[in-house]
Amino acid sequence: MKIKLDWRKGAQENASYYFQLAKESAGKESGAIAAIDETKLGIERSSAQKKKAAETKPGSEMRRKKEWYEKYRWFFTSSRKLVVAGRDAKQNDMLVAKTMTESDLFFHADIQGAPATILIGGKSASQEEKVEAAQFAASHSSAWKVGAAAVDVYAVEKWQLSKHAQGGFVGAGGFAIEGEREWFRSTALGLALGEKAGIALCLPELHTGAGKLKFSLSPGATEKGQAAKKIAAELKLNADEIHLALPSGKFTLMERK
Repeated sequence: MKIKLDWRKGAQENASYYFQLAKESAGKESGAIAAIDETKLGIERSSAQKKKAAETKPGSEMRRKKEWYEKYRWFFTSSRKLVVAGRDAKQNDMLVAKTMTESDLFFHADIQGAPATILIGGKSASQEEKVEAAQFAASHSSAWKVGAAAVDVYAVEKWQLSKHAQGGFVGAGGFAIEGEREWFRSTALGLALGEKAGIALCLPELHTGAGKLKFSLSPGATEKGQAAKKIAAELKLNADEIHLALPSGKFTLMERK
């Protein structure tokens, strides 16, 4: 290291000059280090505060991963068999073509405008479970929209379904049926709606677990949007989620005690 000396100053004066310069440099370095440490601490505190705010902010919880069947209408029977129903013609076709197997049962209300409703493992299901699936199929059909109290529902196996009829190809969402059908005559329309772990549950009214839910629903005079808002407010859920769970039409709401 080279040191430049001032020839006009003596050795003692030059030494004092560089000693003072070294002290000042050390002070600046110490100050810079302190400033850096303080900045780091500020960043850490700010980061912690933001994280805490995000954790306590309503609705900021991580979105849970939805199950595959939640894009359809769905419920589990009293004996824990899954029932799924299409929301539109495309989903009806997809359920039969991609989801239904030979061990399942297909339910359909005997009215134009009804979802393909699949009881997974339906061929081994109890009569109680079949009745639950039939009521679910009935309640999500156009029978609700027209204000009917009941509608006939039938069940068939997969081999009985076809997209071909005598008149030609059956349109989207529809199926030609062959062979004998299992009938569920005058199936009453009725649903129960509530929540579990923040998830909206919509069960057929005949379900043994329906009594644990908050509302009983039947066709009535309350508009769907209004009904969804009231239910959502009581259950502390998103109104759009409730809207998706309800069939088309108007409602009578009865709050369970």
